[in-house]
Amino acid sequence: MTSSSSFSSSSQSLTSLAAFGWDEAWAAEFAPYAAQGLVPGRVVRVDRGQCDVMTEDGVIRADTAFVTPHDPLRVICTGDWAAVDATGNPRYVKAYLPRRTAFVRSTSSQRSEGQILAANVDHAVIAVSLAVELDLGRIERFLALAWESGAQPLVVLTKADLVPDPAALAYLVQDVETTAPGVQVLTVSSHTGEGTDVLAAVVADGTSVLLGVSGAGKSTLANALLGADVMDVQETREIDGKGRHTTTTRNLLALPGGGVLIDTPGLRGVGLFDAEAGVGQVFSEIEEYAEQCRFHDCAHEREPGCAVLAAVAEGALPERRLDSYRKLLRENQRIVAKTDARLRAEIARDWRLKSAEGRANYAAKRGR
Repeated sequence: MTSSSSFSSSSQSLTSLAAFGWDEAWAAEFAPYAAQGLVPGRVVRVDRGQCDVMTEDGVIRADTAFVTPHDPLRVICTGDWAAVDATGNPRYVKAYLPRRTAFVRSTSSQRSEGQILAANVDHAVIAVSLAVELDLGRIERFLALAWESGAQPLVVLTKADLVPDPAALAYLVQDVETTAPGVQVLTVSSHTGEGTDVLAAVVADGTSVLLGVSGAGKSTLANALLGADVMDVQETREIDGKGRHTTTTRNLLALPGGGVLIDTPGLRGVGLFDAEAGVGQVFSEIEEYAEQCRFHDCAHEREPGCAVLAAVAEGALPERRLDSYRKLLRENQRIVAKTDARLRAEIARDWRLKSAEGRANYAAKRGR
């Protein structure tokens, strides 16, 4: 925790917020609001139209009517630093400070709007259960969103006690490490305590968001980090390892060893939302091979001199990784195209060219 002597004079009375991430930079950002008589606080929970905000005087309930824009990415969110008018009843959040990072996914609506899950996050902890077969494609999706958010991803393989064979566990870890280049992979068992000390040390620095599908063991993991049974835990179904949503809202909680944790409900869908850079980071080895392709716009499908296809043929790159890379890029392109007229036109033009090429090849084969 940063000592009060390191804060500017305007924030010396707010050292109680340091445990929730308050620092000198946030104090400088907040200065104009302080001049208006507003008080700073961090949003720890959001309900419809209201939120709980941690301030220097403790948690207060505030109305969000002043920060409810039409853009769903600009609504108040767990993890935001808010400027609160605490003088009246009800109290109001008047604004929030610019976000350093934002974890955003695509909604399931036909409009393909973005949904912000957490703000000002340093670590994105992706919980993956070892009680069921690994879904590497889903892990790649979570990683793409995490990288795009600006946070540092971390994959935590939970329920490691259910894989007693060390060799089998090592193979599973290796599969995930191949799927997550540049990302730390930890095996953890909340039942035995294995790995929780390492994880606690990682999340002690900054704000972490806990992500994963229902049944991944997020609530149990959160309780292990908190040192108490704060989050409700329910049994998962033996047939498929799925669980019910024990966490129904996003909650920000201070950890006893330092840092704060945002626990989230289990995510049924993990849709990309303008995450091209994140996809590139997840598949960094493919993008490195692509730099050696003969053509700078190589699609890595049938082009001559494609270094990516050569890597697949040589066994240096798993074909599954290339398939997943293509799939996520196409999905992300479709999402972006719905709000980008120029990109829609480019996609339509490419489709027409490929269709014409296909018809020409078909005609050539028939001797016409």
